[in-house]
Amino acid sequence: MPKIVIVDDESNIIELVKFNLEREGYQVLAATNGDEALELVRRELPDLIVLDVMLPGTDGISVCRQINYNPETKNIPIIMLSARSEEVDKILGLEMGADDYMTKPFSPRELVARVKARLRRQSEEITYSNRLSIGGMVIDEDRFTISVNGEKLELTPKEFELLRFLARHPGKVFTRDFLLEKIWGYDYTGDSRTVDVHIRHIRQKLENMSGSPQFIETVRGVGYRFKEVK
Repeated sequence: MPKIVIVDDESNIIELVKFNLEREGYQVLAATNGDEALELVRRELPDLIVLDVMLPGTDGISVCRQINYNPETKNIPIIMLSARSEEVDKILGLEMGADDYMTKPFSPRELVARVKARLRRQSEEITYSNRLSIGGMVIDEDRFTISVNGEKLELTPKEFELLRFLARHPGKVFTRDFLLEKIWGYDYTGDSRTVDVHIRHIRQKLENMSGSPQFIETVRGVGYRFKEVK
């Protein structure tokens, strides 16, 4: 039975989400503030987290960041909720490692559908070999790590998935929409700028590593590709 943590300071939201998820067979645990949420996540290691942005004390963005910085919890998918629809809030949540974002008020059925899709993608078997070495970059899928010239590259789960996918197809150009569908899923309702944000962050992290070559190329008007190593 997949275990889900819902974090919200509104009891009616918790009850609504809990009712709909439990009806689908999920085990649901709840927290009403950021500090309680962090402790609950560390203790229970859930399969997915539904996290409100506006929380008393430690806010949802900070909770998301701390979860993604902890090696034991960084791979747990996070769906963020917010009563505010400003694009900057959405981008900030995604930059901190959230996998999806929904604006309140939301449809409980849509939330359940997104939870199902996210958990389904988490459980899919990856048919690639477990280790890839290309141009000084080593991708170890068993350990969920990437290193460049022996130096570990610190990435969020979605950054890892995006860079791994591109590296698996060197020289091939992928559109932003294709990458959205492949990495975030066909039911993701965000726009293509989500891809740009993650690519920018990957590049910034690579630039901070000494002697790191430029791996990701922009194909103007089309999308991105991983540079072929000759």
